Amino acid sequence: MSAWTVATTYGYARPEHRTWRLLTADLAVAFACLFATAFAATPFYLTQAPPLSGYWFAGAALAASVIWGRRGAAAVAVLYGICDTTLRVIMGAAVTDATVRGVVLLLLSGLAVGYMARVAGQAEARFARAVALEARIREREQLARSIHDSVLQVLSLVRRRGAEAGGEAAELGRMAGEQEVRLRALVADGLPGRASGDEEGPAVSGRRPGREAGGGPGGAVPDASVDLRELVRRAESVHVSVSAPATPVTLPARTAEELAAAVLAALDNVRWHCPRGTRAWVLVEDEEDAVTVSVRDEGPGIPPGRLEEARSDGRLGVAQSVRGRLRDLGGTVEYVSVPGQGTEVEMRVPRR
Repeated sequence: MSAWTVATTYGYARPEHRTWRLLTADLAVAFACLFATAFAATPFYLTQAPPLSGYWFAGAALAASVIWGRRGAAAVAVLYGICDTTLRVIMGAAVTDATVRGVVLLLLSGLAVGYMARVAGQAEARFARAVALEARIREREQLARSIHDSVLQVLSLVRRRGAEAGGEAAELGRMAGEQEVRLRALVADGLPGRASGDEEGPAVSGRRPGREAGGGPGGAVPDASVDLRELVRRAESVHVSVSAPATPVTLPARTAEELAAAVLAALDNVRWHCPRGTRAWVLVEDEEDAVTVSVRDEGPGIPPGRLEEARSDGRLGVAQSVRGRLRDLGGTVEYVSVPGQGTEVEMRVPRR
């Protein structure tokens, strides 16, 4: 019994070994030890207490409840009662109330363990499906951001430019507008987290900062640290002023690129929705535990309810290009807008 206990302990510890073969061998040894009581005890001993192998038998019964479920546990408990009674008949010992109580206790414990094992298995399966679904949703959101930063912006630009030009260009713009609506519906359908939106414009500067034409990070490996100032300063122009610390603001490459892309998306909205020539300011703050980037403009501000309207239209400017990126980085985004006084976007990313 001691040797077999050690063997089954190592056997059941590995999931790939928890099969009907090991369980059948376990039950065979348990029943064999139960009947071996006839050679090691007297009939009087059985009238005073259950056989020692009867207590030990519970391990195999509980293993059956985990592997075979409640029906298997019930069958093993009933079979134990039959074998225990047969052993007493062979040895000429009386069947006592303890025999019945042992079967009942084994039956109850087996049913309870079998039920809990089934519930635990279902919970683990649901958790695995939830993790897989979350991974697919995140991948879909990243794809939506990429499409928003490129294809949707271009289609929207063609639609508006075509309407302004008229003639054959207007027909081309109308077709581009139809494709834009269809593509927006495709990438937005089923996306969670469309809790906030934005009326983003078709400015086509949704480029990935820090990435060259070859598609790789701009000279940095994924785990390397890069200077956020260099990425953000690429947006500096006559109408955009960038203020940053004198010392490097280093972040992991992916974090810096995503944060800079969110800054560019916010500037795209300023460029398209504000009057031509509206000035914007970008402020980079390097704190001890976080990096904060603020984008402020002197435009007309966002009218009340405009973000909710944009969300209902499935627009992805704030929801994905800004807030989606910061959410994936574990950061936060705060919009402060007063009609007639401009808008300020504060993006904060923790260092850890």
